Amino acid sequence: MTPLVLALVAGAVIGLALGALGGGGSVLAVPALIYLLGFTPVEATTASLIIVTATSATALYAHARDGNVAWKTGSLFAAAGIVPAFLAGAVAGRLPAALLTAAFAAIAALAALRMLRPSGSEPPGRIRTGKAAGAGAGLGAVTGFLGVGGGFLAVPALVSVLGLAMRRAVGTSLLVITVNSLAALTARAGTGDGLQWEVIGPFTAAAILGAWDGKRLATKISGAALQKIFAGVLLAVAAFMLADVIA
Repeated sequence: MTPLVLALVAGAVIGLALGALGGGGSVLAVPALIYLLGFTPVEATTASLIIVTATSATALYAHARDGNVAWKTGSLFAAAGIVPAFLAGAVAGRLPAALLTAAFAAIAALAALRMLRPSGSEPPGRIRTGKAAGAGAGLGAVTGFLGVGGGFLAVPALVSVLGLAMRRAVGTSLLVITVNSLAALTARAGTGDGLQWEVIGPFTAAAILGAWDGKRLATKISGAALQKIFAGVLLAVAAFMLADVIA
């Protein structure tokens, strides 16, 4: 297949997952850009931030329209991650490619394992501010460092730490992802001169359209089933990337 077709297919799959699950889809963006489209790890993480920012903002609009975004809670959670996302984004471009790839494989495996664990919400009560701030900061660092949205971490944190219902946690996670991704992109300003925009553009457009379909898909297929399928894909990707680093 041509790079354009590969970009369209990969973008559609990633957008579908992001729209349906509120996270996880962006974890596939970096390996798709590296292994299917020939980007270097640094280029891939920067391009992924562009794709994730645009796709998350679009999916956020769709969820907000249905009233599934806790704006105040999400803003506070996102604020804790802005500085870590900025700092990590600035550092990532200076690290060896092998280290970035290995770190990404570990995060992909973590995302898969997190998806396979059953999740339940805690009853709403006193928000543990310190834990919420720590979770937000950690998520921002992951976003800036590896170019992923981190929704697979944000959704369970919003459920267990802040007591949001799952549907509102998914919508709110998209607010957090959008803010963190913008902060990380700001830190990488000026590093995208060599990016293949003729690939990133179609990739992003397909991801945006996929996110709309993913939101509709979430109403027809159980979230647990979607998570198990996607977790299997992520585990395979993590194993492939780790084997590539070792080899």
